[in-house]
Amino acid sequence: MVDAIAIDLPGFGDRASEGYADVRDVLDDLCKHLADLDLSRWVIVGHSMGGKFATLIAARAREGAAGLSGLVGVVLVAGSPPSPEPMDENRRAEMLRWFDDPAQLTEKAQKFIDDNTNDGLPEEARRQAIVDFVRTSPEAWKGWLAKGSREDWSAQAGVIALPCLIIAGEDDGDLREAAQRLKNAPHFRTVDSAVVPRAAHMIPQEQPDHLAELICKFCQTISATALPVQFVRLMASDRVSDRTRCAMLARHSGPGRTDGSVLSQAQLGVLAAVVARILPGASEPSDLARRLDAGLATGRGDGWRFADLPADVEAWALGLDTLAAAEPKFARLQGDVQDAILRAISTGDFDTQNEPSRLSANGMRLWFEDVASEAARLWMSLPATWAQIGYDGFATGDRGPLQGYQETAADVPEAWRLPLGSVR
Repeated sequence: MVDAIAIDLPGFGDRASEGYADVRDVLDDLCKHLADLDLSRWVIVGHSMGGKFATLIAARAREGAAGLSGLVGVVLVAGSPPSPEPMDENRRAEMLRWFDDPAQLTEKAQKFIDDNTNDGLPEEARRQAIVDFVRTSPEAWKGWLAKGSREDWSAQAGVIALPCLIIAGEDDGDLREAAQRLKNAPHFRTVDSAVVPRAAHMIPQEQPDHLAELICKFCQTISATALPVQFVRLMASDRVSDRTRCAMLARHSGPGRTDGSVLSQAQLGVLAAVVARILPGASEPSDLARRLDAGLATGRGDGWRFADLPADVEAWALGLDTLAAAEPKFARLQGDVQDAILRAISTGDFDTQNEPSRLSANGMRLWFEDVASEAARLWMSLPATWAQIGYDGFATGDRGPLQGYQETAADVPEAWRLPLGSVR
């Protein structure tokens, strides 16, 4: 079940009387509103001009802004990008004049609907759209078209680790799928996209059921990776600095498509199977394998290697290839059989068939020790693991001197602490 909270932008909807506010002021306003809602697990959905703000809010969450740490995903629906919105300048100039004559607003609203839908709207949806258009602040309408939509915030947006679903209308003019891939997709590490048939720009009014289905499916997909509610609340508290919160969120998000890879898909499959036996039930093995691979690609390892092994990138690939060559079906074997093979490797008794292009039995012993150590180190460094074991040592304070701990007796927790096991 997903609860939906609608937020009007200044100058529009129920906030039409507020007039125009520039991008920074609107962004500050929305971030404060979201922090006041005290949401512990949420997805932000931005339609049209709201897409620009959804992306920029996600960027602030990435930087550890207080009150936004529960954000787990972004949905852009025909979203305006952080960079200047693509728009025909003649059409922009025409639209800037629409509010000059109040007597023609209803006619202009009808034109707006016709221009931005595939085949009009159902009667009730059309009526509401006209009402919303007519009550829009003229200053906000003109301000967005002339200024806000042209502001370039792409540098501030950067690349965001949160998963993003980009939804485009099949018949949208300026913001169809190609524009979304060019303007919005590069700002997210992980992107899924969907094209809504028989829809243009006003997707929420044209295809509301289809849109709701896409959003709910996206929420279900990412919910498994969300941090527990109590843990997020502690992260969002004033006991955690923005810098620490930022680092934790980045670590939780993990590597993306731009972080590099040195292992083949076959090698990653074997590594995931090995990790699953080293840390049974501790985490998603394929995720840990992907993180280990990214660490190899970037050199973010433990800083040492065995003298009898080559550099980590070569050693790990050789070890995985040696295991796969001796046990071609290793990844599909039963757990107890895999355990027996890994025990033989750990004691130096693994038969490598004396292949000169593979690691020796002793080399495999050292390789496995390194893999086991690095997998355990990586797993223990993840915020999801801290939540699972009830670790809260990161919550040392944000303002003034470190707040630290007051209670030192055994089995006497601080009032703010996470009860062990309560956030699993």
